[in-house]
Amino acid sequence: MSFFQNMLMKQMLKKQMKGVPEAEQEKILKAIEENPDFFTNIATEIQAKMKTGKSQMDATMEVMGQHQEKLRQIMGK
Repeated sequence: MSFFQNMLMKQMLKKQMKGVPEAEQEKILKAIEENPDFFTNIATEIQAKMKTGKSQMDATMEVMGQHQEKLRQIMGK
């Protein structure tokens, strides 16, 4: 990911994470930076589920549940 794309992604994610403590935000951003393919795959799966008519929240919860173990491993670093 280019520097510019990385910067834009961080700004967008920080906006989405209002109310999340700064330390937790940094932990999430670091996990995304270290595992971009995994998180890209999750985003693609969420979008595919939304195209079938699911709400963003339902699609996100379903996909995150399917990848729960890997997410725990990544966030536990």
